[in-house]
Amino acid sequence: MKKQHVLGSLLALSLVCTGVLAGCGSQPEQSATSGSAAEAPKAGGTLIVARKADANNLDPQFISNIPSANYIFGKVYEGLVKTDKDMQYQPSLATEWKQVDDLTWEFRLREGVTFHDGAPFNAEAVKKTIERILDPKVKSPRASVFSMVKEVKAVDEHTVQFILSSPYTPLLSILASNEGSMLSPKAIAEHADTLSKNPIGTGPFKFESWTPGQEMILVKNDSYWGQKPKVDKIDYKVVPEDTTRIAMVEAGEVHVADQLPVTELERVQTSQSMNLVRAEGLGVEYIGFNTQQKPFDDERVRQAVAHAIEKDAIIKGVYNNVGNRAVTALSPKMAGFNTKLEDYNYDVNKAKELLAEAGYPNGFKTSIVTDDRKERINVAEVIQSQLKGIGIDLEIKVMEYGAYLDMTDKGQHAMFIGGWGNATGDADYNQYNVFHSSSKGSAGNIAFYNNPEVDKLIVEGRKEQDPEKRNAIYAKLQEIELKEAPVIPIRTIDHIAAAGKNVQGFWLNPIGYLMVNDVTVQ
Repeated sequence: MKKQHVLGSLLALSLVCTGVLAGCGSQPEQSATSGSAAEAPKAGGTLIVARKADANNLDPQFISNIPSANYIFGKVYEGLVKTDKDMQYQPSLATEWKQVDDLTWEFRLREGVTFHDGAPFNAEAVKKTIERILDPKVKSPRASVFSMVKEVKAVDEHTVQFILSSPYTPLLSILASNEGSMLSPKAIAEHADTLSKNPIGTGPFKFESWTPGQEMILVKNDSYWGQKPKVDKIDYKVVPEDTTRIAMVEAGEVHVADQLPVTELERVQTSQSMNLVRAEGLGVEYIGFNTQQKPFDDERVRQAVAHAIEKDAIIKGVYNNVGNRAVTALSPKMAGFNTKLEDYNYDVNKAKELLAEAGYPNGFKTSIVTDDRKERINVAEVIQSQLKGIGIDLEIKVMEYGAYLDMTDKGQHAMFIGGWGNATGDADYNQYNVFHSSSKGSAGNIAFYNNPEVDKLIVEGRKEQDPEKRNAIYAKLQEIELKEAPVIPIRTIDHIAAAGKNVQGFWLNPIGYLMVNDVTVQ
């Protein structure tokens, strides 16, 4: 019964985090923890963070987007395991684990841990947490990520076993993600309906207050089992306007502003009062098609569009060279990425030839939908211009984010601009959500793509435990997806933020989470 810390290498074979701060002007880049040697970091005080979007829910079993999880995961809530800067699995609320057999995983739990409401963390807490997310009456939108769990067995007070209905290699990745947050059994029993507004975890910060649309306050947990945070409080301010967030950092009104738009990159890099925080992410942005609607039910039409799009021009002109050219929906930073794939070359004549073969020699009229982020609107405009060259008359539909999600979830679109931010670091998270036929609509497959061979390979990838064989499965999947082109990947996503020069110890992980536990403000 070999301990399975080594399974962390499945997602960390090639994963590297680059949480660095760029210095001003032409100065060399600085470490996120760098600062004046004469000024020793001082603990205490309040870290003020300006965030673009508010959370829409604070219950981990109902959070379905990374921006919301970013408020509380790793701060208020913790999982059995966690990932480090290199996305390798490390102990958290579990001190060790082992895979007993193909269907049984055993975790030894950390002793002496209590939830913020005083309830003890033990095997019963783990059991209650997983039972709640799987309870059909609860109707958690994240229940599918634990659908392979048949039972959580409390072996003793500090030992649990996860009994699976079928082998599931990415289990650790889910337990290390927001969906794997451990909940207080007392809170589940007494006021589960208020967890959406009043989170109770075991983490280094306690929830204090939330004024939706304005502010959220977290305070230091003086009884935290691990290394306590260095600041006394985190004050999140909701500031949707990009330029306002940056101006607030520049003026010293806030210490950190996340989701920095690429249009503000130079402003931060040349600032005397700000540093740029940047991390190569695991997500990919792409344009996609509703493959169940004409003319995009024909892969030749999708291939034609792929040949007509000049990705490098988009990355340079729209994204200011933030992120790299993407070939597949899987990040090159992740194990399983197929390095042998050749992307569609920019070839207008080939595109026209494919359209003619598909029965559209004179092109056609269609539309593309995007949310109202400036960068994505700009991408749509560039694509509109590029597709004119092959006779496609493209109408751009810009929608508020919620309306965009509603439209694409229902399949009422022709083309779309979207992306998938990997929240676990495992290839299955992209593949199952973006391409499996059971994920059509709100689960992530808004291309409404359906390929039985792809479905079969995705399930095999979930079950395969040999890293080389598993990588081969994902390599094959990427080959098929590249050829059939339900989506056309444009760029990998870099996470960027601005931080005041008086902030030390702040970094972003590859998922885009704000890492604040070691932050000090001078």
